[in-house]
Amino acid sequence: MKVLIMAAGVGSRISRHLQNQPKCCVEVDGKPLIKGTMELLNRKGITNIAVVTGYQEKFILQALEGFQYTRYFNPFYRVANSISSAWFARDFIAGDDLLIMNGDVFMEDSVLDQLLSDDRSPLMLSDSTRIEEADYRFQWSDGRLLKYGKQLGNEETTGEYVGIAKLDRDYLVGFRQRIIEAVAAEDYNCWWEDVIYRTVDEGKDVYVKDIAGRFWAEVDYVEDYERIKQFVKQTKVR
Repeated sequence: MKVLIMAAGVGSRISRHLQNQPKCCVEVDGKPLIKGTMELLNRKGITNIAVVTGYQEKFILQALEGFQYTRYFNPFYRVANSISSAWFARDFIAGDDLLIMNGDVFMEDSVLDQLLSDDRSPLMLSDSTRIEEADYRFQWSDGRLLKYGKQLGNEETTGEYVGIAKLDRDYLVGFRQRIIEAVAAEDYNCWWEDVIYRTVDEGKDVYVKDIAGRFWAEVDYVEDYERIKQFVKQTKVR
């Protein structure tokens, strides 16, 4: 298993609160978020890791001093969505099974345990306890994704997308090719997840793992960051 961390974006919805740092470098329990993620992955025995940087990458490089990882730089982070980051890391997207995640995701250890213990692919994480406050929404049934998007109403939403997916080596062959084709077609508004969602549109299975009851947060808004800090504070008190 190897891991690709997407950390190139500006994070415009929260950037004014971050003193020009990338979202993945917000301080959590006295260290940058992405450093904590790397430590978690290493504790689980995962050392084959790549990070795609872009906006203010100096903060990321500083946070990851001492870690072993492959670095890819995306110079188009302001003008293209994460499909461009996936394109720059296309050589990494081959071979072994891949866990791909957005760099601003905080998760407790058990979230990763649940993901690694599930053999389905392509597999995306979602949280059925977050519906009214959900940002990017999933509708699934019997563990299979049916609908997706921010436009889904509460009555259509089964849970919020977490920002992490696991793809086995067989799925990666087509996934990588679709990334290349999307960039060749100048589909720069595409996100890496859109490549997976198009599998649903073709009538093929995309699986969903519900992590209800496990803590996670993606740092899109300052409220997300506050939730993380509160969780860490409460965990320390226990």
